[in-house]
Amino acid sequence: MAALNRRNQRKHLKSGSSYSSEELRFLTMDDGTLVVCSANGDIKRPICGGIDVHKEILMASVCKTDPDTLKATFFVRKFTTMNSDIRAMAIWLKEHGVQDVCMESTGKYWIPVFNILEQNGIKPILTHPKYVKQAKGQKTDFRDAIHMASMFRMDLVVASFIPPSDIRDLRELCRYRLKLTYMRTSEKNRFQNSMTISKVRLDSVFSDPFGKSASSIMEYLISTDPDQICDDEILGLVCRRGSVKASDEDILNSIHGYEFIGVQRDKLQIISLHLSQIEECIALIDEKLEYYRQKYADIICHLTTMIGITPMSALYILGEIGTDMTVWRDDASLACWAGLSPANNASAGKKKSTKVGNGGHYLKPLLVQCALAAVKSTKKAPYFHNKYETLKKRRGHKKAIIAIARKMLVAIYHMIRDDKDFHPIDYEDIIKNTRKTKGLNLNNVIAFLKEQGADESTIRLVEAQCSVNAAETQGAKEKQSTSEIADASQQMQESVNESPVFISDSQQGRALNHHPKDSAVATATAQTGLL
Repeated sequence: MAALNRRNQRKHLKSGSSYSSEELRFLTMDDGTLVVCSANGDIKRPICGGIDVHKEILMASVCKTDPDTLKATFFVRKFTTMNSDIRAMAIWLKEHGVQDVCMESTGKYWIPVFNILEQNGIKPILTHPKYVKQAKGQKTDFRDAIHMASMFRMDLVVASFIPPSDIRDLRELCRYRLKLTYMRTSEKNRFQNSMTISKVRLDSVFSDPFGKSASSIMEYLISTDPDQICDDEILGLVCRRGSVKASDEDILNSIHGYEFIGVQRDKLQIISLHLSQIEECIALIDEKLEYYRQKYADIICHLTTMIGITPMSALYILGEIGTDMTVWRDDASLACWAGLSPANNASAGKKKSTKVGNGGHYLKPLLVQCALAAVKSTKKAPYFHNKYETLKKRRGHKKAIIAIARKMLVAIYHMIRDDKDFHPIDYEDIIKNTRKTKGLNLNNVIAFLKEQGADESTIRLVEAQCSVNAAETQGAKEKQSTSEIADASQQMQESVNESPVFISDSQQGRALNHHPKDSAVATATAQTGLL
């Protein structure tokens, strides 16, 4: 938050004053010129490397910068993607004194190169190919390697977030488990479609068509000949200990007349087998994840104090963002990486679409699901529910949910960094709805101008102008009110043909309500009728 405030401040350059490099980054001259200085100079890495990754070949380049002339010299060599050749490339890079290497993320081909370089003491930096894309007509493997190393030495490459090896292993398991759950859901949909085609309506009488009772009945129907089906055996498979509210008659009516048309019976058997295998695979992954649950038990305990976050979702979040928050500049940087911040898209002074980015293909849907669960809590912990209702009135459901997901991610960032439970500073105000909205008045305007660095003469000018405008507005309102009263009295007097008639308060009120658009006409009509 402090960094954000410094970024928004506008400082003015004064002659004869000295400024630090940090102050120069947020400086505005008197003529409106913005001063932006590079934090680390133009050449950040005098010696670095670049690797153009392909399926079968690797084009590696070494860039060495002369300290006097700042002229770069490139050494380019071609390697294959065999493990022995990748290790030879790592040795070749170290012989040239390279410690940092930039490489583009080409499919999954970068992973073995990344791992081998990391094992050999070289720090690989991964980037998206769009950030190092060569111009059309100039693209060859040789030029790509040189172009990548040249941009990398100037620190013009946007690095991708690659967590440590243990977090990468956790990420692999979590993402694979997520894929298996998607496959399980797809198989369940196919199973239910076959039930509908076979005229089995168990989904109408059971809340869960894959629960214990429904699964037992379907297994009995698939494995038994239709002529040997017995109603008593079907009812004996119903587990009444659960939440089964359907009567025996409804359960039997949902089955009577069923018919496995064509290959539906075989299809149901295959789907049932596949579902059981997927469940076994998920159980095996859960056993592997138990190690990480114990390793990061403290962090998971902190995250689960936030409503909407379960132990499994907390483990998924750790697999995506890791446990080291120092890799992110601040919480806004993390939210931007996750695709939960509006994009910057302005040209010619016009702001175009500012939809959230496309990043966070795994993290963003997970946080949205957690946000949907959090806003449903109205009694136990209505913190996010109250925030959601406030945002929904102005921005709608979708934008409000994205905003809640971003708030949750920002809170997660601080909880992991500070090793604390979830307790925001505005928790009591939001829960009790005692938070007051600041109105736009002179005091707030002056406080805002002081925060922005305005001088005293500007503040006095604003105070004087606001005082004059307030006096003129008040005088105009009083003059308008007096004029309206006089006009209304004159119209009422003229409307009765110069014959004043006195009417009671109740009669006058009914007359005015008779014609709400013109009070004088309504009063005159009521008086004429009484005459």
